[in-house]
Amino acid sequence: MHVVMFGDQHPATSGGAQVAMRLQMKYLERAGHAVTIVSPRRHGFNQQHMPGNVCVDVPAIGVPPDWEYSAVWPGKTVERAVDRGVVRRTTHDGLPLPDLVHVQADYWGAFLGYRFAERARIPVVHTMHNRVDAGIAATAPFPRAVLAAINLWRRIELPGSGGGWDGWAHLRGLASGAAAVTAPSSHFARRLEEHGVARSVHVVWNGIDDDQLARLGGSAPSGALVWVGRMSPEKRLMPFLEAYAESGIRLPVEIIGSGFQRDEAERFARDCGLRDRVIFRGRMSYGDTLARIASATALVQTSIDFEAQGMTPFEAAQLGTPSVISDPDIADEMGGGIWRVEHADSERGRIAALAHALRAVERDAARGSVPEPTEKVRREFLQSSRTAAMLEVYRSVL
Repeated sequence: MHVVMFGDQHPATSGGAQVAMRLQMKYLERAGHAVTIVSPRRHGFNQQHMPGNVCVDVPAIGVPPDWEYSAVWPGKTVERAVDRGVVRRTTHDGLPLPDLVHVQADYWGAFLGYRFAERARIPVVHTMHNRVDAGIAATAPFPRAVLAAINLWRRIELPGSGGGWDGWAHLRGLASGAAAVTAPSSHFARRLEEHGVARSVHVVWNGIDDDQLARLGGSAPSGALVWVGRMSPEKRLMPFLEAYAESGIRLPVEIIGSGFQRDEAERFARDCGLRDRVIFRGRMSYGDTLARIASATALVQTSIDFEAQGMTPFEAAQLGTPSVISDPDIADEMGGGIWRVEHADSERGRIAALAHALRAVERDAARGSVPEPTEKVRREFLQSSRTAAMLEVYRSVL
């Protein structure tokens, strides 16, 4: 089977969807299948994690301030680049003709994927990785106007994909061309079904790399709290730092990742006298990130009502590290092995609740009574098992 995946960002960039694509590619190939990934060309960074012939990099412009991410205008020039790249994979690399398209995107990657599938006359499986409504509300001024523009753009790029003006309308329009829709969590699948994105959504968790897990072995404890993610408002790094300062605990903190809020976060830590206990490690490789999580006292998850899955707490559970969970849906999906942050109606209340949870972590760690991750998560979050589940979805549409 030859699967052509489409993403909004290059799979070697930071982000849960990109990690999922990399691991799906690896384990599909290990199972004897072929994968081509169509994504934007990157600017300013080496293509770590990716063999060079797998990716079809289409023309793109870099997005400031750190240039890790790219934007694409999905016009005829880019479509020709897609077609040339897939032809190269079949003629030069000797792969069979594509059997299906797997869209793992919400914007230009989705438009390109659906249009390629139409030209190639093959089915589409669409994995929904993104709460479009929540993401736009957290990152864009005038979110209703932005969502209206996105829906108008969709109708231009994918004629006949339906009306509507909100985030769910956009996802419904995309999914109207899919033979199957999957989601990386049961809570996101339920929301997609409730909003009519698809009648039935397959739940296929994103997994942890079996090989990395086997190689990690025992990690020397760091005694730290670890926060991993993109430094942007919807991830709530700044409220976490505020809660940490308010908590008064002495456990150190490691911040892994980058983004446009990094300067603000470092300035806050400095102004609060926390620079000796809050370490900004920047971007790290997948393996090094897992090693830091494995050695931590706890992982801290802070976004609320935004994540389609929230991979890092599941990765932490596989590594035996419990998590502080702010999102109630993720807490329910985890099933245990966590400190649950209590609900609050205001941001000030949410910061106070997170500070209370952080104090509980320090107290429980001192007593040696931290919660243990559930066996279900540790058993079912391996990427090999998740790829087997995705293959069942693929076969159902062929």
